[in-house]
Amino acid sequence: MNSIQQLPPQLVNQIAAGEVIERPASVLKELLENALDAGATRIFVELEQGGMQSVRVSDNGFGIPKEELHLAVQRHATSKIKSMDDLEQIATLGFRGEALPSIASVSRFSMASNNSEEGNAGWIISTDGREFLEEVEPVRQTRGTTVEVKDLFFNIPARKKFLRTEKTELKHCDNVLRKIALSRFDITLIAKHNDRNFLEVNSCDFLSDGSDRVGQISGKQFADQSIYLENAATDIQVKGWISLPTFSRSQADLQYFYVNGRAIRDKVIAHAIKLAYKDVLYHGRFPAFVLFLEIDPSQVDVNAHPTKHEVRFRQSRYVHDFIRHTVGKAIAETMPKQEQQGAEQYREIVDDYIRAAQTNSALPSNSYMPKSGSSPSHVRETGHGYGAQVVNEYDLLLKTPPEEAHTAEEAPPLGYAIEQLHGIYILAQNANGLVIVDMHAAHERIVYEQLKASYQQGDLATQPLLVPLTINVSPQDAALAEQYSEVFLKFGFRVERFGEDSIVVREIPSLLQQADVNTLVLDVLADLSMFGTSEKLEQANNELLSTMACYGSVRAHRKLTIAEMNALLREMEATERSAQCNHGRPTWVQLSIDQLDKLFKRGQ
Repeated sequence: MNSIQQLPPQLVNQIAAGEVIERPASVLKELLENALDAGATRIFVELEQGGMQSVRVSDNGFGIPKEELHLAVQRHATSKIKSMDDLEQIATLGFRGEALPSIASVSRFSMASNNSEEGNAGWIISTDGREFLEEVEPVRQTRGTTVEVKDLFFNIPARKKFLRTEKTELKHCDNVLRKIALSRFDITLIAKHNDRNFLEVNSCDFLSDGSDRVGQISGKQFADQSIYLENAATDIQVKGWISLPTFSRSQADLQYFYVNGRAIRDKVIAHAIKLAYKDVLYHGRFPAFVLFLEIDPSQVDVNAHPTKHEVRFRQSRYVHDFIRHTVGKAIAETMPKQEQQGAEQYREIVDDYIRAAQTNSALPSNSYMPKSGSSPSHVRETGHGYGAQVVNEYDLLLKTPPEEAHTAEEAPPLGYAIEQLHGIYILAQNANGLVIVDMHAAHERIVYEQLKASYQQGDLATQPLLVPLTINVSPQDAALAEQYSEVFLKFGFRVERFGEDSIVVREIPSLLQQADVNTLVLDVLADLSMFGTSEKLEQANNELLSTMACYGSVRAHRKLTIAEMNALLREMEATERSAQCNHGRPTWVQLSIDQLDKLFKRGQ
């Protein structure tokens, strides 16, 4: 067995580089974060061969004094923390003092800096991956710092073999640049590759010009189909842009989340946003977002991962619920806004309908649906604990609105119906132009939201199991089941601990008679273990309610009168999430007069 010995400093740095520096993009990230920590407002980046040949970052930050240049490239030398108290409330992007020495140990490295506000007299320090650095030398340098990293991994051939093509490495660098550009709207960032500009963003005001910058970085389509949100509590704030449910991605490639300006990936945050988008996205689709969370630095541990991509929240449940509530509320308000005068009279119509639907009471005397001379063809009885009801396509309990003698300029958001197209679409006219509504999709969302409201407000019908279901679990999961028994009970599950490593299910909701209870309970326990909360039970109920809503909504090719069409439009204006059906499809689109004029080349 070999004897124990102290590793040489150069090898220590190279080992550390293996944790922090994976590719040119890793170098670029560290250098950009240092520039931001130095107070830079303008950053210039030059890359060669995807960063494999050279990464050069220049900034106009505070600069480094001559006598501190040597320290800047020594391990664990930093100006950003001085004590354990500082470590517990980090407000900077970098803090460990590992990045520069790690980078210098695996490249041909140079750093020039000037901390004087006057003149161009700076100092430069350089190395070619050796243990000892050369003396600092004078150099022409404006205020700020320029770091150049050449021939990455030239002295570690095994690591260099893992680098990909120039195109791939440039793509990773581009991702880093875009994350930084979105993290700080007050900086100007210019990047060149092989002497050609490929990214340039100018500093701007977050509120007035932020959407334009988001569009430049994330695409105009996202910017045009996103919602700005903002919410604050005593010690936490979130703001930014989230995609409309009708704009989604096949993968989670357009998701940017920042905690105190630091781009991070976090399971708690991802889970919260996923739940906020439930009921409005296609299965397997992902939302897009650019969100900024501001929180007391003492409430977040940024020292949880070598590359600082992950953090730990000290009150993760609180952060989870805050994000979910904020994003969910913004999505729920994606119905047409009641901003036009006179819209309140239609709100009263909808309130009458909702009260009747929830109490199963007699309908207003002037509510009606044409029977088409025959009995309903899609009828089935359902018992949900909030009162047995007949759910069918004729249960749209519409109340006839006043005579539509108003002009389009006085119309509510979705306007007034003018015709039905092929028994599928409602054509309506509003102040902006033409509104096209998919009547089945729109009514499906309305019925679904009403069923959910009734289900949540009423007594839940449950069914005792003739033979209680015993499930073998770990002792930890058995303890969780006991701890969260009230959560299960809320959704109609009576779950009890049964010994050290098993639980017993004695009662289930009537709605879930055909469900795989064993798998459902285990999934809930897994969520409770990881997130402290679970939506599996509510999700299972909602899937059944969604199916019922589909059967209970008005069918395509059903002829509606103008009054019925207008009543449906008014309900859409009062229903949360009515811009999408239960499956994420849009329920209506607007064609403006300008768009129609262009279509017919009017004025050209």
